[in-house]
Amino acid sequence: MNLKNVILGIAIMILTIFVAFYGINTVFPKSAYEDFCPNYAKPYPIDTGTREVCPAVCVPVYKIDRDQCVYDECGSGCGPDSSSTFETLNECEQGIYDFKCYERYDSASKDRARKVFFLALPLGILIIAIGAFAFGLEYVGAGLMAGGVGTLIYGSGAYWPYTENWIRFSLSLLGLVILVWLTYFFNKRFGKIKKR
Repeated sequence: MNLKNVILGIAIMILTIFVAFYGINTVFPKSAYEDFCPNYAKPYPIDTGTREVCPAVCVPVYKIDRDQCVYDECGSGCGPDSSSTFETLNECEQGIYDFKCYERYDSASKDRARKVFFLALPLGILIIAIGAFAFGLEYVGAGLMAGGVGTLIYGSGAYWPYTENWIRFSLSLLGLVILVWLTYFFNKRFGKIKKR
């Protein structure tokens, strides 16, 4: 394979990934936070797990307790944080609204990621198979196969954060088995496996 063919193969790979990416996003467009919370454009802050050390003094705050705002005369010494404690009742009620918006947005994002995954997985395998079996020009087939791998990565990456480890393991194992089988079948069909 000469340099021109390598470059053409890389170009085919990139364009295959673009076609798959934008095609999937056309079928399943990304959710916009503003669609769920039209009155508030900033996503609800996520708790990073780090805790601030607060002085042992009483600060009156409103805090969210079971989807209701409760006044606490002796709240945390850190005072209002605009995430779980607030200075006024109105800010607290806005915080509940923002949190519910975020929950709906997150649920829609998770649902979309699942759909993208289940569309991208067979599409990526199909693109790899087409690249392996349908094209006599090696660089075209190689470019399509690499684009199929990119499509698999995109689809898996969309859903990966929402899955359990056992699902990740199962899907990775299934993908590996399919890829090894395709490789073996492709090489056997075209006589590229060396017989001993």
